[in-house]
Amino acid sequence: MDQNSLQERIKKLPDSPGVYQYFDRDGKLLYVGKAKSLKKRVKSYFRYTPKLSPAPNLSPRIHKMLLETASLSYIVVDSEHDALILENSLIKQLNPKYNILLRDDKTYPYIYIDLSEDFPRFKITRKVVKGKKIRYFGPFSTAAREILDSIYELFPLVQREGDIKKKSLCLFYQIKRCLGPCEGKVSKEVYKELVDEAMELLYNKKSLLAKLQEKMEEYASTLRFEDAARIRDAIEKIKSSSAVSNIDLAKLEDYDIFAIYIGEKEACGIRIFIRDGRVVSSTHSVFKSQSGFDKAELYRRFLLSYYQNELVVLKDILLYEAFEDMESIERFLEKKFKRKVNLTVPKIGQKRRLTELAYQNAKELIKKEKKGSDEILTKLQKLLNLSKTPYVIEGYDNSHLGGEATVGAVIKWDGTFIKKEYKHYNLEAKDEYAQMRELLSRRVEKFSTNPPPDLMVIDGGETLLKLAIQIVKEKGANVDIVAVAKEKIDHKANRSKGKARDIIYTKDGALRLSSSDERLHFLQNIRDEAHRFVINYHKKVKLRRDQKISLLKTKGVGEGSIKKLLQYFETFSNIQKASYEELKRVVGANIALKIKNIK
Repeated sequence: MDQNSLQERIKKLPDSPGVYQYFDRDGKLLYVGKAKSLKKRVKSYFRYTPKLSPAPNLSPRIHKMLLETASLSYIVVDSEHDALILENSLIKQLNPKYNILLRDDKTYPYIYIDLSEDFPRFKITRKVVKGKKIRYFGPFSTAAREILDSIYELFPLVQREGDIKKKSLCLFYQIKRCLGPCEGKVSKEVYKELVDEAMELLYNKKSLLAKLQEKMEEYASTLRFEDAARIRDAIEKIKSSSAVSNIDLAKLEDYDIFAIYIGEKEACGIRIFIRDGRVVSSTHSVFKSQSGFDKAELYRRFLLSYYQNELVVLKDILLYEAFEDMESIERFLEKKFKRKVNLTVPKIGQKRRLTELAYQNAKELIKKEKKGSDEILTKLQKLLNLSKTPYVIEGYDNSHLGGEATVGAVIKWDGTFIKKEYKHYNLEAKDEYAQMRELLSRRVEKFSTNPPPDLMVIDGGETLLKLAIQIVKEKGANVDIVAVAKEKIDHKANRSKGKARDIIYTKDGALRLSSSDERLHFLQNIRDEAHRFVINYHKKVKLRRDQKISLLKTKGVGEGSIKKLLQYFETFSNIQKASYEELKRVVGANIALKIKNIK
């Protein structure tokens, strides 16, 4: 689309709420934005004489984006509220080059207790629990499990959910970890006093840590060193669960506090949760960009991401500074949670000091961020002609044995390997090309809930690269992709560290680097980690499969019958679930009877 066509497109925009998208000459998505009026919002980006060009006084980041813009599209919605939701969803799914994508949008757990029960116990939840006398504690960004376990370490409450229903004393009573309410060994009144004391510690981390310190010393003095070490580890985890401490307000008030510090290439947003006048936890997110930041977009992404999954919203949310769209975020939260919400920027007093403290914590967190990997990432961006710095990378590989026990895996790198976010898949496809198609398709389908990385690294060659580009393009996502093909020596893959001259395939062609090139080593490390993870999972799947085959053979089922069964039912689970009549149709009555008799 030329400049005249783009200008005509802008002139015809409707005066309606909606979402607009900017694309470059290659059709790559640059930016997604929302507007109360599409016509007014998009027009504000440009000036029209003597020719179409970016408007003056725009930030360098937006100015650079508009110089790359060749076309635009838009989606009309019913309200600004709907535009906000759609914008957030599209950014997560499509990862536009100039938008800020917040990946940390998980739900933080609460500890809760149902005080309507005679002998209640504390539990963890990430969902709203129905009940008139539910008391919540949190949210806890980390250490929720350690805090809950500590409560049961310190107080002889009902230790397990099913214990109170058994109506008989258990081991916990014998070791003095429970007072035995199941047989009436403790009154409701005495039990309630313990619950009240425990609730006080849940909101007073200093007192909780002091109690745990006493317990650790008690265990150590009685030579129970393993128990002492367990308490020590819990203390360390609980200590690190917030960035700030020693804040106690004179009033028992509840606040969520948000502040963002913006650096040159990095920004940090911090959330502090104050309940009953005390800090219960905090969490933070780090944003990285080589094109700069927009404060309003940062705050919008930050607040939307957090409250999208939050169980409740407080009446008062304190911000370090004001930003454009505050009112629309307020309306969004009020509509979502069906209650009054105030986004306020305190100017004086204790509330102002709290927001300033949050801002200082965000600034300190940026200083602590590891920046050692940034240099190699910048080199990779230049070498591979990537659209952005690949701060988040995923590696993909699949494995099988003769078309059987087929599995796939996705690993994640974000400054380091994030092993808790690795995923493995059981695949149905039989050949390697179809397996990779299935693996990539299943990953791409989850972009809306698990945003795409900045760079996808495929274990394979040019054919698999083209396949990945096609699948991602069909989704419309803005993701860079490369493939790393293993060097073959005597028809075998060479994975020798520092020696393999693997080929890197990019959208622009193939690259052959020196075997000592650090950029090659970095990509090989991503590829090899995906290979290691998928092979380990493949071994487990094959072992389970072999054990099931062995079991069938010991019951008199031959290899020919096993092959027929797998061809028809596809998995051992389906064979196990099949009825006698279904099995009989495939392998006959005698074999079907043998299978149904297997325990």
